[in-house]
Amino acid sequence: MAHPYLVQRLRLDGVITVVDAVNAGATLDRHMEAVKQVAVADRIVLTKADLFDAAEPALKELRARLAALNPAAPILPATEATPASLVGCGLFDPDRKIPDVRRWLAEEAYAEQAHAHDHAHGHDHHHDHHDVPRHDARIRAFTLTAATAIPAAAFEMFIDLLRSLHGPKLLRLKGIVKIAEEPQLPLVIHGVQHVMHPPVRLAAWPDADERTRIVLITRDLSAGEVRPLFDAFLNRVAPDQPDRAALLENPLIPLGGGGR
Repeated sequence: MAHPYLVQRLRLDGVITVVDAVNAGATLDRHMEAVKQVAVADRIVLTKADLFDAAEPALKELRARLAALNPAAPILPATEATPASLVGCGLFDPDRKIPDVRRWLAEEAYAEQAHAHDHAHGHDHHHDHHDVPRHDARIRAFTLTAATAIPAAAFEMFIDLLRSLHGPKLLRLKGIVKIAEEPQLPLVIHGVQHVMHPPVRLAAWPDADERTRIVLITRDLSAGEVRPLFDAFLNRVAPDQPDRAALLENPLIPLGGGGR
């Protein structure tokens, strides 16, 4: 667990995962933890790539596998892993010292990954997909969006319930949120596995897109299991689902605690 002193004084810039090109395939096949480390990375450093010819199928297949697991992270050969290429992958642009939300969230890259995953899964559900390793298929990435501002108390409860219900399955969470009490001051949230970093208030929206956007990278957790909870706190609910008032009154409803 992160020390409180450090959490208050240091900000996570990014997550770097080092991948051994020679042994990566077998390691990813055997160990879910290795897959998780690739999935949450901001930069992937590929060591021993110089032992392969650049066009060698094994290296190309590994790069494709890493890109499928994490489409937002650049894959850097170790020879190109300089301080300049590794530092500055967080929320703030290191040169301009201003937030670069679009680059940091990388929601477009994750949206393409989700589309490809859904297409592969729905192509023929009667057959096993032997081209997708079993650990890799457990990783999901998706974005929750909302144009409507959400009350601070409701959003805090949403995050608390999300972590209570699905904490071990949440690999990374990052987002920019429109809070109803101060809609002109977006809230930036960031968590990596069990560590939630202190939220940051921006002085203004960085561009014309003032929607709430939360990217989640998960293991064994689909968007369909999370969106109903998010929609409930936005009062975008189906007739048979609890609304915001019901959840604020009884947050145990998603846990089977009964309705009003």
